[in-house]
Amino acid sequence: MNLDLTDKRAIVCGSTQGIGKAIAIELAQLGASVTLVARNEAKLQEAARELDNSKGQQHDYLVADFSMPEELVQQLQVYLQQHEQVHILVNNTGGPAGGPIVNAKPEEFLSAFNMHLINNHNLAQAVIPLMKKAGYGRIINIISTSVKQPLQNLGVSNTIRGAVASWAKTMANELGQFGITVNNVLPGATRTGRLESIIENKAKKTDSAVDKVEEEMMAEIPARRFAEPEEVAAAAAFLATPAAAYINGINVPVDGGRTGSL
Repeated sequence: MNLDLTDKRAIVCGSTQGIGKAIAIELAQLGASVTLVARNEAKLQEAARELDNSKGQQHDYLVADFSMPEELVQQLQVYLQQHEQVHILVNNTGGPAGGPIVNAKPEEFLSAFNMHLINNHNLAQAVIPLMKKAGYGRIINIISTSVKQPLQNLGVSNTIRGAVASWAKTMANELGQFGITVNNVLPGATRTGRLESIIENKAKKTDSAVDKVEEEMMAEIPARRFAEPEEVAAAAAFLATPAAAYINGINVPVDGGRTGSL
């Protein structure tokens, strides 16, 4: 099985913490040179120091705020003047705030749409010509299991995640002929800062102990535990490799079996 990413360049968004950082570390271990993308430069520098460079990888970073899509496009233009190749794009950013969909304001949908779909699209459009030239491309979107089964109290997120999944499937159909695949990784409950926040908020609303809320959430998962970021990263990294060349246009849940649909 060919898992070697030597001489490949990967852009990984939201890569200073959680799942994004774990993916960047995994890709570097497989030999890829990684460009980290996030808005905090100090954290980017810290994360870059953790990446493996034993195969001569050249890692760097791009400071970008995903709440400003137009600025991201400008920064991408400068970045691509300095990089002749990009083979892997990992779209990943924090999810919208929770809450019932009936209470959601129109501007919440617009903000989430820009943060997720528009930024994903701008990034993909920027690197696809380089992937076509190389005859090798992997676009991997970190979304949510809500693509298959909407989650309670995440109305805006459910809506936007579904839009991203449809966008990705359409793009997969158009790009497969060029050796470019587009796939979605759907994390379930994963030990990240976002999950901790969700658990703490639920504990406050229900006047319950954090440990009790965790136990109740784990009881809904066949694996009876939360995922570690590295486990989600392993799925994303595999999809980036030559071995996954014929896997295209799919949604891959990494959720311990929690999602009820097939």
